[in-house]
Amino acid sequence: MTAGFTAGALALSTSIALVSYQVARSSLLAERERTAVRAAYLDATVVQSGLAADRPDILEILRSLDTGGNRRAVLHRDGEWYARNLDAGVTSAIPPALQQLAHAGEPVVQRVRAGGQPALVIGVPLAPGTTFYEVDSLIELQNTLRVLAIVLTLVALSTAVAAAALGRHATGYVLRPLRRVTDAAQEITDGNLTARLDPAAEPDLARLTTSFNGMVDQLSARMQRDRRFAADVSHELRSPLQTLEAAASVLARRRDRLDERSATAVDLVNAEVARFQALVNDLIELARSDQPAERSPVDVPDLARQVCRTHGVPPELVTVEEGTERTWLVDRRRVTQLLSNLIENAQRHGGGPSAVRLGTDPDGYLLTVEDEGPGIRPEDREVIFDRFVRGRAAHVRGAGDGTGLGLALVAQHAAAHGGRAGVTDRPGGGARFYVHLPRRDT
Repeated sequence: MTAGFTAGALALSTSIALVSYQVARSSLLAERERTAVRAAYLDATVVQSGLAADRPDILEILRSLDTGGNRRAVLHRDGEWYARNLDAGVTSAIPPALQQLAHAGEPVVQRVRAGGQPALVIGVPLAPGTTFYEVDSLIELQNTLRVLAIVLTLVALSTAVAAAALGRHATGYVLRPLRRVTDAAQEITDGNLTARLDPAAEPDLARLTTSFNGMVDQLSARMQRDRRFAADVSHELRSPLQTLEAAASVLARRRDRLDERSATAVDLVNAEVARFQALVNDLIELARSDQPAERSPVDVPDLARQVCRTHGVPPELVTVEEGTERTWLVDRRRVTQLLSNLIENAQRHGGGPSAVRLGTDPDGYLLTVEDEGPGIRPEDREVIFDRFVRGRAAHVRGAGDGTGLGLALVAQHAAAHGGRAGVTDRPGGGARFYVHLPRRDT
């Protein structure tokens, strides 16, 4: 809209300026020609009167003319030129075609350039073989038209600038309701499901406001139901799972008394119980992962080393790029969880992490975990962060091993900060998992 206002105003003002300039130019030029012709005829009358005398002094007659500083008079008589002063290129400025017409007895007027400047030539036949010429400089008119062109150009540009300001104001006013919708949608994206539009603020958009608020209400209710269902199921599973874990631990303690097949079955039961326990824990975490991040100053390098120690990974793998601040404004619990999940993913499917890097870019913080495993195929790099992906796609890394929620939780924790998670190739082979968290001051 701003560009439209500006382009329209510029086109209109330019058209008006061009028309105004052409009208003014034509009017001023016509008036200037009339004035010059009138003056030339008066001077021609004086010269004709002087030539009627016996033995006329042509140079003296020409000097008696009051031509001012712009007009120069010459006389062509019997094949010779006479000028009141030195010729200074006056006769050369009179076109031959105009001389022929004048010598034939026809008064003529023509615009020419004399000495590189615009001028008007008036030829007045006085008698056979005698023609009076005046070359009238138009330099003052040219300067006037130049000033007029500059003024009209400035007016056109000023009009365009004013139209741009008006268009920007109008755009802001017209798009204000959409900006409020955008702000509310951004708050909802950040996890604030209480954000709503005020119907009284924009009565003209009452239908849009009502529809938007209704959509958010339904979305919020559905998400609440999903979280409540996941939490309820997880808590309901905890009691039988604890019983199974206790029974499995009893069997594990008596493993040496069992035959080989029974011992193998006990190992499988323990592994599945541990996997089931991880699934329940991930479900509980997932049930509350849509809440906004609770930011606080966190020494992330120190936190990363603590997580590495917890998982039996050398803390020396943690490196901090030069210029990266140690304290980040993030949710400590979420960053701990996503680091743990990335390290567990590298241990389980990539032979263990080879590097944990902390750095920054112009937009925020960058946390990277690298491994030397088989890597991730390009077609799997987006879907690998989806929930329960390992149950849907057997070709994805780790399919059939793990809960399928670890990397999904990484993406959820990054999204809670307004960031993103992704994976690329590691130079030399393997995978590089990264989490980008936008920098916040508050």
